[in-house]
Amino acid sequence: MDLKDQIDKKNLPQHIAVIMDGNGRWAQKKGNQRIFGHKNGVKAVRDTVEGAAELGINFLTLYAFSTENWNRPKQEVNALMSLLITSINSETDTLIKNNVRLLTIGNIDGLPKNVTAKLKGLINQTANNTGLTLVLALNYSARWEIVNAVKEIIAENRQNPIDVDSINNEFFERYLNTKDIPDPDLLIRTSGEYRISNFLIWQMAYSELYFTEVLWPDFRRNDLYEAIVDYQKRERRFGKISEQIKK
Repeated sequence: MDLKDQIDKKNLPQHIAVIMDGNGRWAQKKGNQRIFGHKNGVKAVRDTVEGAAELGINFLTLYAFSTENWNRPKQEVNALMSLLITSINSETDTLIKNNVRLLTIGNIDGLPKNVTAKLKGLINQTANNTGLTLVLALNYSARWEIVNAVKEIIAENRQNPIDVDSINNEFFERYLNTKDIPDPDLLIRTSGEYRISNFLIWQMAYSELYFTEVLWPDFRRNDLYEAIVDYQKRERRFGKISEQIKK
């Protein structure tokens, strides 16, 4: 029985988030510049998106570019922005054909104007698609998102002070970038690193974490299946005990 056949279709994670790590190390192992790894990482994105869509996963979020990534060498950042535009151009027809809806989280207005325009155009083109929702985290960090939410709350309620007792999780989540997206059930991080790198800190309070040694350019749908099979072996208790879950 192959990995896909081992997956229980009645117990799929509704939302999978992925930290796509290892592009630079993959390239360096092959004696190439880091951007070579990023370019080959696009193949992993395509196969992962297709695999998730075929299974019936509702949301797939990919950590594509963090606010901290601006600190990388300027040549690499510029190449990443160019690669993003190229990828949008080459993948638009595939997303539309496969009924995939595109969303973004992060400060996309802080990206180069041509990148922002391309992203917003594709978001509009796919807005009515009803299959997998692909969420790209771009110019994103969890701390930025939380601080930004606090700023929005203060700005929106400056004239009408908030009743402290009305502030709860649901209230705060309305100001997050992910307000219309369910929390991730499963986080996958590639390349053997064991950290979440300022990604969806609020939303991953009860996510299952899966780490693999596979470098991102080598990640394929079978690796996705392996992560889901592992996820389905776990017991998600959300603070309860096993006996309560099994009732």
